[in-house]
Amino acid sequence: MNALNPERIPLGLYVHFPWCVRKCPYCDFNSHTHQGQLPETAYVSQLIVDLQDELARVPERRISSVFFGGGTPSLISGRELTRFLDVLRASGQLAEDVEITLEANPGTVERQYFADYVAAGVNRFSLGVQSFDDQALKALGRIHNGDDVYRAWDLLQQLNVQRINIDLMHGLPKQTPAGALDDLNKALVLDPGHLSWYQLTIEPNTVFYRQQPTLPSDDVLETIELEGQALLAARGYAQYEISAYAKPGHDCRHNQTYWTFGDYLGIGAGAHGKITTPDGILRTQRTRMPERYQNAIDFGRKVHTVATADLPFEYMLNALRLKNGTPPHLFNERTGLPLSDLEPTLSQWQQKGMMHTERHALTERGWWFYNDVAGGFIGG
Repeated sequence: MNALNPERIPLGLYVHFPWCVRKCPYCDFNSHTHQGQLPETAYVSQLIVDLQDELARVPERRISSVFFGGGTPSLISGRELTRFLDVLRASGQLAEDVEITLEANPGTVERQYFADYVAAGVNRFSLGVQSFDDQALKALGRIHNGDDVYRAWDLLQQLNVQRINIDLMHGLPKQTPAGALDDLNKALVLDPGHLSWYQLTIEPNTVFYRQQPTLPSDDVLETIELEGQALLAARGYAQYEISAYAKPGHDCRHNQTYWTFGDYLGIGAGAHGKITTPDGILRTQRTRMPERYQNAIDFGRKVHTVATADLPFEYMLNALRLKNGTPPHLFNERTGLPLSDLEPTLSQWQQKGMMHTERHALTERGWWFYNDVAGGFIGG
């Protein structure tokens, strides 16, 4: 392995807010229901200590994107979010053109909170819409309805927010192609710059896994996907990642960092991170339980070095999600390994017409077999 140059690798910051009003039956993220007053002041104070500890590990690097995920980050008060961002900005390690995204549940949108978020520097919002159909939202366990979506959208427009993502699911319980396309059309009427449009999947350790709903057949799912993709393309949205569609200039910078095997600091209960050092690539993780995170001196931080043999798979698992993939030289730049470490798997997939030869990208045929192609790189 060649020595890695961390300063050539983009760096993001992921901040996890672990609480929700209600746990959705399909959700396998680290989220915890909480009734009453949130311990947000104590939690943000611990986030700040965690942040300062992480920044000290990368003193020469600048953060180009920040992503507040959850849980439901839009439950946090504008005062506490401002306090956190003020500390981050004072560190001097924030890029001038930083993209700062906050995930928001339409059922938790409050005018003053969002005005404070924007004033604090949040310049991109991701609305967890999932559906515009009230019956579908009820089946998904969401706390909002279709009217709440429009109310949240109107508020963001009044605040002159230019970068908004709408998170939308398809393949919902008993959903028809007409129902899925109706949802998509309603989102497109709002004309967001970015759409995350993805199929509902049943994950272990969820209510839906234990009590599985009736989902559309594979034929229906294929019809939804093909017709939806055609509709998005006709409206000027480029599919630049498996489930991400954007108008020109509206790609999500933070997620691009993930998919191009960049680095990200991960702070907050259950957060994961990736840090490149001259000697190797580290994966970090925090304890999942909010109470333990708040009370632990070391935040429950665990670190392990990614084994050299695992790097081809980890790289391709991310890079192949991108429609245009990545240039071959990026593999060496981000892993320190020579291109020969991708052989013979790379040549085999290229010969089968699953991957392009000039870029590390899937062909149209390979796009349908992403899991198989990426999995082929396990073990080098």
